Amino acid sequence: MQRRTVVKGLTAAAAVPAAVGLASGTARAATRTAATDDSLVFDPAAYTEQAIAITDTAGTAHDVVYRFYKVASYVANPVDATYQSLNVSVPVSIDGTAVDASGAPILFANSVGGYMPSSVSGRTGITATGMGGGTSRQGLALAAGYVVVEPGARGRTLVDSAGVYYGTAPAAIVDLKAAVRYVKFNKGRIPGNVNRIVSSGVSAGGALSSLLGASGDSPLYDSYLAELGAAPASDAIFATGAWCPITDLEHADMAYEWCWGSNPLGSGAQVDRTISTALSAAYGDYLASLKLSAKGFGRLTVRNVDDYLLKTFMQPSATKYLAALSDADRAAYLAANPFITWAGGRATFTWADFLTHVGARKKNTPAFDDFAMASPETNLFGTGTTRARHFTLYSLRHANGDSARLDADIPAKLHLMNPMYHLVDKVNGSRAKHWWIRLGTKDSDTSHTVAGNLSARLTALGDDVNTSYYWDAGHGADQDPGDFISWIAKVTGHRSRPKK
Repeated sequence: MQRRTVVKGLTAAAAVPAAVGLASGTARAATRTAATDDSLVFDPAAYTEQAIAITDTAGTAHDVVYRFYKVASYVANPVDATYQSLNVSVPVSIDGTAVDASGAPILFANSVGGYMPSSVSGRTGITATGMGGGTSRQGLALAAGYVVVEPGARGRTLVDSAGVYYGTAPAAIVDLKAAVRYVKFNKGRIPGNVNRIVSSGVSAGGALSSLLGASGDSPLYDSYLAELGAAPASDAIFATGAWCPITDLEHADMAYEWCWGSNPLGSGAQVDRTISTALSAAYGDYLASLKLSAKGFGRLTVRNVDDYLLKTFMQPSATKYLAALSDADRAAYLAANPFITWAGGRATFTWADFLTHVGARKKNTPAFDDFAMASPETNLFGTGTTRARHFTLYSLRHANGDSARLDADIPAKLHLMNPMYHLVDKVNGSRAKHWWIRLGTKDSDTSHTVAGNLSARLTALGDDVNTSYYWDAGHGADQDPGDFISWIAKVTGHRSRPKK
């Protein structure tokens, strides 16, 4: 494995010692190549000019010419520059008209999935096609005149020749914060408004996007960032876009059983009812501890959170879907789904009927901290040469007895990985104040309460929160990417400017 440090356009490589974990406080200064002050300075002249055809959500094709920059590493002391690098794309002209992107919003689009490593080092330009075959958010942003930053990040499966895992928690979020700091440090060199950075991500990437928004400038990450040689700048962002965020991991098993406990697996088999019931019951205490409230529902508890989800998200989602159908198609859908009552242009149904409609759950129980430690999340909390660890007392004690205790570093790492900690336990005033949250109603990768709780807490804090569910859609759905791009313009106050 090589560390790569860029100094005035030249790349120098030096061997990294075998043990390259992210443990805070580990002294490795003597093994590092000294970085000059220039190593984190963005070179505005180091680009290739490219052209791309981007089709917007209305079906109109746009010819975009843009400058594509590759940054070898966004930290002075990278552990693995293959992942700790980023790309910048800046529009120059759209449909033949020169544009000025100097004050444009910056879409900070991570591509993390499953808390796996994500690299942009091999990319040679903007990827125009997104999930599901439509135009990517990056492409739409570029066609709207925004600057696009695509950061890579380490992930849970990275292991060096000595068997040390160097991408486990909190590596990914530390890397993304370092990338934000790099962008802000280079204000005036990187085009775009560094005070209008809008993050986006899907699934685990959605969780990291949420965490990036919630934890801006939190001192909890400072030692990790210092160890990497992150730029001396803020890591707070302006707005967050999160699709189906897989987050609040230490409570995810409880939440999952509360939501999906009665649903069968895809095989038709039921999960272990004793385990499911115990986890579901424990969720009540956790939800109560959050002291969440929502307009029209008061304090959210297990007695009314289903009604909150139903009336705030699920029924409006079904209503929007059905209202958009032709009369004939709507009648056919309602005939096939008689659990829905359609009256006065609104869809209503019960929570129990909704769960039946969703059908099979995706995951067994426990869904995240599984007993065999085969889940991605147990790998996320691995350390050193240990691939995976339990991160909940329930699963740990199931394996090792009632006196077992979590490893001493686990609680702090859970805080580092959970946006709710920064919104409830330690309310962060430097968080993003604008939020776009999306997921499908048939997404059983996690509990619907995860996004619901996040939305309720942010709303109660007074933030601008735009949360919506896509009816009958599954994990990773994005049915309104154009609306997201328009939302960015609205919340940032951006007006595209022709180049003078």
